[in-house]
Amino acid sequence: MLTGVRVVFLGGDARQIEVIRKCSQMDAVVSIVGFNELTDQLKDITRDQLSSSLLETADVLVLPVMGCDDEGKIMTLFSSESLLLLDEHIAALSKECTVYTGIAKPHLRNMCARNKINLVEMLDRDDVAIYNSIPTAEGALMMAIQNTDFTIHGSTCMVLGMGRTGFTMARSLQGLGAKVRMGVRTKEHFARADEMGWEPFMTRDLGDKVGNINLLFNTIPTMIVTAQILSQMSPNAVIIDLASAPGGCDFRYAEKRGIKALLAPGLPGIVAPKTAGIIIANALVQLISEEIMIRGDAG
Repeated sequence: MLTGVRVVFLGGDARQIEVIRKCSQMDAVVSIVGFNELTDQLKDITRDQLSSSLLETADVLVLPVMGCDDEGKIMTLFSSESLLLLDEHIAALSKECTVYTGIAKPHLRNMCARNKINLVEMLDRDDVAIYNSIPTAEGALMMAIQNTDFTIHGSTCMVLGMGRTGFTMARSLQGLGAKVRMGVRTKEHFARADEMGWEPFMTRDLGDKVGNINLLFNTIPTMIVTAQILSQMSPNAVIIDLASAPGGCDFRYAEKRGIKALLAPGLPGIVAPKTAGIIIANALVQLISEEIMIRGDAG
């Protein structure tokens, strides 16, 4: 239970609704900012305005999955008002307060570090990222089906990066009967991909492997699908880039060459916001509960 814990939410998308509900169900004292257009949902939750006086009382500050941008602007999908998180707001937080977000940009990291406020990026956690890879893979499959005129079954698909998202993506494609090529960067991943029944190759050899593929799913957040790589691909291939913006594909050259290339970050919040929100909610409650226990033991 989170009885007595004061949790302040600043903005967010549909995922945040599930997180707010979970914290309220766990008996936390919840205040929300940036949800004034939600008239039928979250009726019993206290609505506030962003201010230093509100943040002074917070034990936990929860930001949207994407945190804030490099100017401090926070996503407010359910409000026409803009929210700007400033250094003075972070400075108002108690040193015992923890800020939770999905992914933090340098601006947020710097503000928290400067004011000695603990910052937790939940998408860095293995459990959250693994669970999150499921709606990501489903969303990528949806995009692939919508943007092709052939079945995934029997097609030749390439996945770049055998991290948490890449693994789930490859396994999902395999389950649909695709021939899967897996681009990896370590011998350990090469061996695991081979054991899974995929066709592994080292990403340094990417140019030799893309000539006859139908679909390419990239999860590597650095420029890997370069103009040189794109020049080796069939114009009929489709690229779905799942890496964080700006992705790992030269989209300008892909368009010039007539290759359909789609940047698709944040798919869980688009295709399955309820599931994605429950994943984040469960992790957040666990983290807050662990922190309460640590403080209790220290006391």
